[in-house]
Amino acid sequence: MESSGDQPSGQAAGQDVFGDAADPAKVKDGGTLTVALSADPDKLDPTLSRSLYSRYVFHTMCEKLYDLGPDAKIVPQLATALPTIAPDGLSLTIPLREGVKFADGGTFDSAAVKLSIERGLTLAGSGRKSELGPIAEVQTPDPKTVVIKLKKPFAPLTAALADRAGMVLSPATVNKLGANFSTAPVCVGPFKFASRVAQNSIKVVKDPLYYDAAKVHLDAIEYRIITDSSIRSANLRSGDAQVADSLSTQDAPALQKDSNMSVLQSQSLGYQGLTVNIANANGIGNPLKQLDTPIAKDPRVRQALEASIDREALVKSIFNGLNTVACSPISPKSEFTSDAAQVCPAHDPAKAKDLLKQAGVSTPYKVSMITSNNPDSLRLAQALQAMVKEGGFELVIKPVEYASLLDQQDRGDFELLQLGWSGRVDPDANIYNFVGTTGSQNVAGYSSPDVDKLLTDARQAKDKAQRIQLYGQVVTKLHEDDPLIYLYRQRNLTGVSKKVLGVQTYPDGVIRTAFAAFAK
Repeated sequence: MESSGDQPSGQAAGQDVFGDAADPAKVKDGGTLTVALSADPDKLDPTLSRSLYSRYVFHTMCEKLYDLGPDAKIVPQLATALPTIAPDGLSLTIPLREGVKFADGGTFDSAAVKLSIERGLTLAGSGRKSELGPIAEVQTPDPKTVVIKLKKPFAPLTAALADRAGMVLSPATVNKLGANFSTAPVCVGPFKFASRVAQNSIKVVKDPLYYDAAKVHLDAIEYRIITDSSIRSANLRSGDAQVADSLSTQDAPALQKDSNMSVLQSQSLGYQGLTVNIANANGIGNPLKQLDTPIAKDPRVRQALEASIDREALVKSIFNGLNTVACSPISPKSEFTSDAAQVCPAHDPAKAKDLLKQAGVSTPYKVSMITSNNPDSLRLAQALQAMVKEGGFELVIKPVEYASLLDQQDRGDFELLQLGWSGRVDPDANIYNFVGTTGSQNVAGYSSPDVDKLLTDARQAKDKAQRIQLYGQVVTKLHEDDPLIYLYRQRNLTGVSKKVLGVQTYPDGVIRTAFAAFAK
């Protein structure tokens, strides 16, 4: 599905263009594909990783038990079929591929899957623990079968295994490197890790041991970190890069008109928003400690901030209408959406001032916000700064490098944070991690027994209609407490040179380059 060059951007805005698989008759083998990345990925360790950008690299070298197709449906990858779930929901049986090798020559089997899942549950700092849910034990009846036993039913587990929690690591490398796995990661994949220069580049090379190596055309893929979106676009045009992620909504329309380029686009399953530090004074993973500020202590101040923001105006003025308004962690495209899940509090600066008055806060109320120091993030921050003034807020912008931003949010070293989440197909993975009391990415330090109960009930419900109803109630409660103010949903915009075939981007936001190739 090529994006036609002469299509006006407004028209293309609503259309998904995922890209097509490469036609073997039209491509040649060899060459290094250069991908311009908008941020430096964090740790290349699936257990510890937190960023979308690391998922681009993992896609080439760390296959999972399951993957997503372009329709966001779950399909087997290192498994050979979807799990067989016991009638009581407490046991999942997963059949595995045979004859598969890790990049270090080790054999992929049920023992490797067991080790990888258990590491996700137990490694200090694991970002996977709350995604994997209430696992009692992982059994290995034979090398090609894994049985996961649960303490309670856990509906989102298969979806979690289609993401980082389902990536299988080489036991030999885990045993050798331990918590330093990210320095020389080894998994099963079309490519294997070659080198990394911090803040600069990551290189992966074709793995001859890969079970489907005949489908791999490129010799290598090099990811270059280029944080300025206009420079990424310039690299694309000059041919210095053949793929560029996260195109700016300012640059996309011109690239769509360029006959040498394709612009892939899909509506994100995730969101961009503002996280308020409520009780993350000690850092993530440590006991919650309430911050002593009005915005942390009084939900009315957070509600006032939300009422000060005109989401429609943001989307139109900053993003050329390419992004869409979001007021919830559940995408309107999700099969779990409902009217309650899409309720949007109105932009009402007068109400904001009134709420601040009720909270006994003098105006302008000063609040500082950390954000990534790239041009697009700063443009958004400045628009927010101008907008919330009318509601009685003085927003102080503190730009930092993306890697520092992740570090600061984990340490709880912020008052307000502008960051997003690329989104997952099961809503649990867009909510529990961030607002569940024990969520492994609950950087707000938010804790609500009501929300915890609703989320736990939704995890254990076998009935989809029941889950939909519960998530609607969660969103209602989140609007009352506002630990996270959802702003908009990004369109995943990826620029691709027409010299390359087979690059695809699905709604999960991951750019798929593993089976791409240069055109003949």
